[in-house]
Amino acid sequence: MTITIEGLIKEYHKGVQALKGVDLVIEKGMFGLLGPNGAGKTTLMRILATLMDLTKGSVKIGGLDIKKDRSKIRELLGYLPQNFSTFSKLKTWEFLDYSALLAGLKNKKIRRTAIEKMLETVGLYDARNRHANKLSGGMKRRLGIAQALIGDPKLLIIDEPTTGLDPAERLRFRNLMSKMSLKDIIIILSTHIVGDISSSCNRMAILNNGRVAYEGSPDDLISKTRGHVWTIQAQDAELSVLKEKFSVVSSAPTTDGYEVQVVGNDISGFEGIPVEPNIEHAYVYFLEHSSENSVHEKVI
Repeated sequence: MTITIEGLIKEYHKGVQALKGVDLVIEKGMFGLLGPNGAGKTTLMRILATLMDLTKGSVKIGGLDIKKDRSKIRELLGYLPQNFSTFSKLKTWEFLDYSALLAGLKNKKIRRTAIEKMLETVGLYDARNRHANKLSGGMKRRLGIAQALIGDPKLLIIDEPTTGLDPAERLRFRNLMSKMSLKDIIIILSTHIVGDISSSCNRMAILNNGRVAYEGSPDDLISKTRGHVWTIQAQDAELSVLKEKFSVVSSAPTTDGYEVQVVGNDISGFEGIPVEPNIEHAYVYFLEHSSENSVHEKVI
């Protein structure tokens, strides 16, 4: 199955555009959508989940047109929104039972087997009789994944899944998603946390101000940033100048000033040591310079 997005525009009140001509091709596996808050990620996710209408352009999911085939597309997808909530009176297994019914699992015996298997998969079997609204933040996100997966979807859409999670829960989530991505499924992971993408996605896009700044692999993104990252030894007076002229990724105090990592096209007027970029450097660079090179930097 393939998702093809062409010329996607979403306009709100008074012509304000959240998406400004998005073109993307998403295939089987885990696809990361990275961008700052307000970039348009949630709008795109809600359109793909058939919860919001597009204004212009086209979206096809497995050959189905999102304007004409909404009910068929809904049969294919599971969705975990950014603000996932449960019912206060339902236990964990009861909430998942309700979700399974909505997903079309009508046979009680088959549904119960599927629920127990899913609770094991997401590590919630021992908490199955706990009220869902009493789970920890990490457990609730795992329950959210479970309700999205219970119908065996071909498309899984996950919006900002690790916001607010501690490092252990974030790692657990990444491992679970990596395992799920080995199946015959498309997983779209939308986030502003760079580490969520670099550790699990083999294809990605950066969305900035409603446009695609980059589409390709994380490795290709990093390679395009080589020659644009430096470490500069700076005195106190120079630090503010560096922050005005460059995108500063980090600054650490030293015995005689600061060690500052910057990204940019050049560092004229300063002496620096070239640095091998990582995905965080690359992300900052493309956000700052995406408008300079035809906005959409696509790598096949």
